[in-house]
Amino acid sequence: MRPESCDLAIAGCGLAGGLVALAMARLRPELRVIVVERGAALGGQHLWSFFASDLPQGAEALADALTTARWDSYEVRFPSRSRVLATPYRTMSSGRLDAAVRAALPPECVITGVETTAVTPTSITLADGRSIAAKGVLDARGIPGLPHMAGGWQKFLGQRLRLAAPHGLAMPVVMDARVEQTDGYRFVYCLPFSPTEVFVEDTYYADGSALDLPLLRRRIADYAARQGWQVDSCEYEESGVLPVIAAGDFNAFWRAGQAGAARAGTRAALVHPLTSYSVPDAVRFALHLTTLDNLSGTRLERASHAWAAQHWRKGRFYRMLTRMLFGAARPEARWRVLERFYGLPKPLIERFYAGRSTMADKARILAGKPPVPVGAALASLTGRGRPLASLDGSAA
Repeated sequence: MRPESCDLAIAGCGLAGGLVALAMARLRPELRVIVVERGAALGGQHLWSFFASDLPQGAEALADALTTARWDSYEVRFPSRSRVLATPYRTMSSGRLDAAVRAALPPECVITGVETTAVTPTSITLADGRSIAAKGVLDARGIPGLPHMAGGWQKFLGQRLRLAAPHGLAMPVVMDARVEQTDGYRFVYCLPFSPTEVFVEDTYYADGSALDLPLLRRRIADYAARQGWQVDSCEYEESGVLPVIAAGDFNAFWRAGQAGAARAGTRAALVHPLTSYSVPDAVRFALHLTTLDNLSGTRLERASHAWAAQHWRKGRFYRMLTRMLFGAARPEARWRVLERFYGLPKPLIERFYAGRSTMADKARILAGKPPVPVGAALASLTGRGRPLASLDGSAA
C-alpha cells in the first residue's frame, strides 16, 4: 500500500499522545499530525486528575479542553487527622480527549481500531498493512512495566456510581485512609460529579501488582454502604496498575526501547516517581515539543531522550521517598507517612505534587521525628524494591 505521509506521526493516543496532538494543533498548525490508536476511542476509558497548581504558566488552555470537572478545594482523611486544602482540583476524561483531538485534526489524520506493529524514527507500520511515513515519529504507547527499574505499584479500581439520594460531598476526597489497611497503603478516593453521582476508587500502594477486581468491587460497595449511600447503578468502571519508582538504570531503560523513535508518557518514564501522576509531565512535554524547530526522526528522539533524562535526574528525591515508603514502613503502617505529610504547609504540598520541590521543601519533609523507625528508614535507602519490568513483578 502507498504510505500516508505527515510531519509528525504519534503512535498511541492516550493522555500523553493526545496532549501532544492538541498542542501541535494549537501552536504549530502548519504541521500535519497523524495519530494512531489501537482502541476504538482515543484515550481509552480513563479519568485523569490533577491540581491546578501542577500546570506550568500558559498550559491552562490546553488542559481546559479535556477538563470535565473543577473544584476549589479538596479533603484528605486519616485516622488522626483530616484536612481541607484550598488548592483547586481538576479532572480530565478520555471522552473529552477523544472529542478534542478529533475536532483539532482532519478526520483522515485520526486512525483508530488498528494495532501499531512497528515503529521507527520516521515510520509507523500498522497491522492492516498500511504504513505512515513521517518526518518524525513519537511513540506514546503505554507499557505495562518499566524494565531496569524497581519499586512498587499503585493499583486501583474505580467506579462511577449513581445514587438514590445525594451523597453530601462538597469536594473531592483525594485520600480517605480511614479504611482497613490491607495489601500495603490503602485509601479510597472520591470525586463528586453531581449531587447523586460520585466516582469511588479503591487504591493501594502495594509491593505486588496483582489486582483482584471482584474483591475491590466488594470493598467499594462496602465503603458506599458505610457512607449511607444507596447505589442505584454503576455507570462506569476503570482499573489500572501504575509503577511507583524507587530506583533504576535510566540509560539501560532507554536502550531497551530498541526502536529508536522518540518517546512520551510512561514509555519515556515521564511520571512522578512516587505518586505516578502523569498529567503535569504530559502537559509540560507536549508544550516543549511545540517549541522545537526540528522534528525530524533523529532530532526528535534526541530531544525526547534529553527531556526524559533531565526528568529522571530531577526525580532523585522522590525515588528516595519511595524507597523509604516501601522499605521502612510496614505495609499496614504506610498511612502514617502520608498522614504526617499532609500536616505540612499547603504550598509545599502543591510543589511536591507538581514535582517542583525546593531544597527547603525537601529538608522540611525529612525533618522532625519520622513516622517510621529510624533504623528502617536508613536501611531502606540502600534498597531498590521489586522489579517493575512487568505487571507480575518479574524481572525482564
